[in-house]
Amino acid sequence: MSQPAMTEQMTLTEEPPTHRAGSPVDGKKIWIDLDNTPHIPFFAPIIQELESRGFEIFLTARDAYQVTEMVDLYRMDCIRVGKHLGKNKILKVLGVCDRTARLLPLLMREKPALALSHGSRAQTLGAYTLGIPSVVILDYEFAHQGLLWVKPTWVMCPEVIPAESIKQDKNHTLRYRGIKEDVYAPYFQADPATRSKMGVSESELLITIRPPATEAHYHRPESDVLYAGVVEFLGNVPNARLVVLPRNARQAGEVRKSWSGLIDSGRMIVPEHAVDGMNLIWYSDLVVSGGGTMNREAAALGVPVYSIFRGKIGSVDRYLSEQGRLVLLENVDDAKKKLKLVRRERVGEPSHLKRFALDDIIQNVTKILRNDVR
Repeated sequence: MSQPAMTEQMTLTEEPPTHRAGSPVDGKKIWIDLDNTPHIPFFAPIIQELESRGFEIFLTARDAYQVTEMVDLYRMDCIRVGKHLGKNKILKVLGVCDRTARLLPLLMREKPALALSHGSRAQTLGAYTLGIPSVVILDYEFAHQGLLWVKPTWVMCPEVIPAESIKQDKNHTLRYRGIKEDVYAPYFQADPATRSKMGVSESELLITIRPPATEAHYHRPESDVLYAGVVEFLGNVPNARLVVLPRNARQAGEVRKSWSGLIDSGRMIVPEHAVDGMNLIWYSDLVVSGGGTMNREAAALGVPVYSIFRGKIGSVDRYLSEQGRLVLLENVDDAKKKLKLVRRERVGEPSHLKRFALDDIIQNVTKILRNDVR
């Protein structure tokens, strides 16, 4: 079985803003746990900036989705602990407990001053067990924000998420401007050879599709119905090439089985190896995704994007929808009316992207370690 395509690779085209060493927090160790594929590009500039301020970074990663391949791709020095055990709720709980137990000896040896993640339950539990202050960054308020009675010390989220949606004391809720993808989108570098690498000509309509996250606790079957209907519709669009990026090997197998005719005809491409997701998005004419990172990466880059996510719509997606940067689809008929199947004009590279999100996150972490917030 070939490896499923990766979807979140970033190239830093310039250094994040650096600051002089010598502050009272220099030398303190921060534990960052990479629990899911999007966490690697998200934390890459954060790690770089924290290290420039004199912090020591201790990295761990979970073998889930494309995490381990992404860690290798980004050449991150980290310890790999535990793996993803599937959608079953009991196995998920056992997986968290087992991974936490494996992490504890490392934490007792490393003695981090702060634990930082984008929703790692094993990190939250491990930090709680050893009394290590923890920060969980989240951008979807309907995701589980803790583990039973265990909660992180602080929660950090985009400003657009209402305070009442965060299950955390307001004095321990931190904010940042923009969206998660704004942290790394400003450092994106376009590769003009992207289409040729995929075997897609400039005259063809390139549509990138990401299936729903079927193993997520917030997944709804309606998303699968909409996804299948949209693929069938787009598969009949003249001069269109569909690039489908499965989330795991099982999903890749299902795609190849369900649409073997489109694949054999060359109308659908399921990459055999890792692809640069940001470049694929940038050179696509439109993106259709089952929610999450790919939708928001496209919105951050200004690429037309359509969401087939049918769970509870979070504040970030509503914010992007209200701004006209994301179109929410409700059913196949809705998709047929709203999908704009036209070639997109690309002028240079994104130049309007702000760096507020990265600056705010770094400032929040620094304040915590200076005891400026409690």
